[in-house]
Amino acid sequence: MTKAPKNTAGTVRVRFAPSPTGYLHVGGARTALFNWLFARRQHGTMILRVEDTDAERNKPELVQGILDGLKWLGVDWDEGPFYQSQRTELYRQAAKKCLANGAAFLCYCPAEKYAGGDHAEPAQDEEPKGGGPRRVTRCSCRDGKPSTPGAKPAIRFKVPLGGTTNFTDVVFGETQFSNDDIEDFVLLRSGTGDEEFGQSMYQLGVVVDDIDMRITHVIRGADHISNTPKQVLLYRALGAEPPVFAHVPLILGPDKKRLSKRHGATDVNMYRAEGFLPEAFRNFLALLGWSAGHDEEFLRTKDLLQKFSLEGVSRTNGVFDRAKLEWFNTQYLQKLPIEELLPEVEGELKRSGLWKQEWAAGARREWFSKTTDLLRPRIRLLPDFSTWSKAFFSDDFTIDPAAIEKFWKDPKVPELLANLAAALEKLPDWNHDACDHATRAVAEAAGVKAGLLINATRVAIVGQAVAPPLFDTMVALGRDRVVSRLRKAHPQAHHT
Repeated sequence: MTKAPKNTAGTVRVRFAPSPTGYLHVGGARTALFNWLFARRQHGTMILRVEDTDAERNKPELVQGILDGLKWLGVDWDEGPFYQSQRTELYRQAAKKCLANGAAFLCYCPAEKYAGGDHAEPAQDEEPKGGGPRRVTRCSCRDGKPSTPGAKPAIRFKVPLGGTTNFTDVVFGETQFSNDDIEDFVLLRSGTGDEEFGQSMYQLGVVVDDIDMRITHVIRGADHISNTPKQVLLYRALGAEPPVFAHVPLILGPDKKRLSKRHGATDVNMYRAEGFLPEAFRNFLALLGWSAGHDEEFLRTKDLLQKFSLEGVSRTNGVFDRAKLEWFNTQYLQKLPIEELLPEVEGELKRSGLWKQEWAAGARREWFSKTTDLLRPRIRLLPDFSTWSKAFFSDDFTIDPAAIEKFWKDPKVPELLANLAAALEKLPDWNHDACDHATRAVAEAAGVKAGLLINATRVAIVGQAVAPPLFDTMVALGRDRVVSRLRKAHPQAHHT
């Protein structure tokens, strides 16, 4: 990795700049996370800027989805959100400054004269439009000779003829572009109606904002490298020093193509809805294109905050592996201190309508904690607490027909369950060993293997063939519920 250029501007200031043309996708979330980790590690400032100047593509209702996704991910910001749509006058002043100092010119050419036209500019900083090198066409407007006199002009940047534009990238090192390959890009579109000039284009807005917000480090996707020489030229034209650039690798699907909807969910909020833990998702995202320099994978957020550096960012694209994400989630479900997991489980039970306020404090809180701890080794996603584990939190649960067919087919089962209910009801103490001894005694008295009764009992009290160890489950459910469920179980009624 290339050593980061010295930051002479003082306190680190970074920004995440999504556009409300879509939800917060995985690539954008990873960019936001890297910015956040860097800012927090450097005791700097994180700024949120919504790049909403593309009126044709922006959907204001998506802004809330982006904010919600960031909040769930745990990526907070110190300033903002700022909205580019409210900063139009600032961009116009900057374009006119470029015009006045000779760095830009009035262009009267029709947009179609240029490859891609005015609309070729990417709309925002998170997910620019693709495409290869543009065919560069210089026009007579550069020299003050309008090609279409009388038309309303746009303002274009006057790219120097010949030579190169260079910058140092923390990840990719020294990078240079031939100026002859950079088109005279639009700063302001031509006006409509009574307007002198129209909409500010992406390259101008992003540079003006980064200068105004005193951004010291621009951390964004590697697909933006082609935008950087234009922005470096703009910084210099506006009398500002460019920030430190760090272009992070792309995220690909398992087929090594750019991650898209064909690979499954790309909206972060969909992973939230599926029941992934935000810290597990952060850990997974952080390792898509970054390494702490060793093979350790389970890195809690406090570890990431201590170890993250731009020098650890790889030049190699990351591959989004759904199975790996699920592995991280199960690791966190099993390893988190139980008090950190409880709020997530409580939130899930509230979502599904199973939560009871009595579990919020005191002895019932202790029961909720122990029950969650008992269940979590077998949980994959948070909704499993409301579905697979429903019988622990509600008496309104269904019994799996396949479990009935497998474990209630012996004709002795009804009598065995009834006898066990009676034996359990008489126990002086309710604990693991007492439930164990009573169950085995009932089976022995009936002349059957203990496994027959254990499996049949599990189906009766939790409705599933697979669950935590039976006697731990009995203790968690409590005597009254276990006895009641055993007595309500009528295996013969379930046979067809």
